[in-house]
Amino acid sequence: MNIKPIRSDEDLQDAFRHLEGIFQAKDGTQEADEMEILVTLIEAYENKNYPILPPEPIEAIKFRMDQQGLAARDLEIFIGSREKVSEVLNRKRPLSLKMIKCLHNGLHIPYESLLADIA
Repeated sequence: MNIKPIRSDEDLQDAFRHLEGIFQAKDGTQEADEMEILVTLIEAYENKNYPILPPEPIEAIKFRMDQQGLAARDLEIFIGSREKVSEVLNRKRPLSLKMIKCLHNGLHIPYESLLADIA
């Protein structure tokens, strides 16, 4: 086993090529251990250099609406009046903490997404 840190995109590509050759290794073998280490190194490098940010809150809400076949009127229970829903979806009104809690609890939208604009 000759594993080294991944410090560049070139190292990353080398790690992927090597991983491809041992990906189907049987549990308990040296290749399986090597595969597990490579996957960990690849994930760490990608998380550091290519982080996946949570979606913008309104996009997360619209995505969940699409997933569940919801219309804007279905959000009134979580956001408030029809006018408030329209203003939120059109980015004219920010989400309040109460709205965020209701959307998280009712539609299971992650807090990370609903709070993504707040920094």
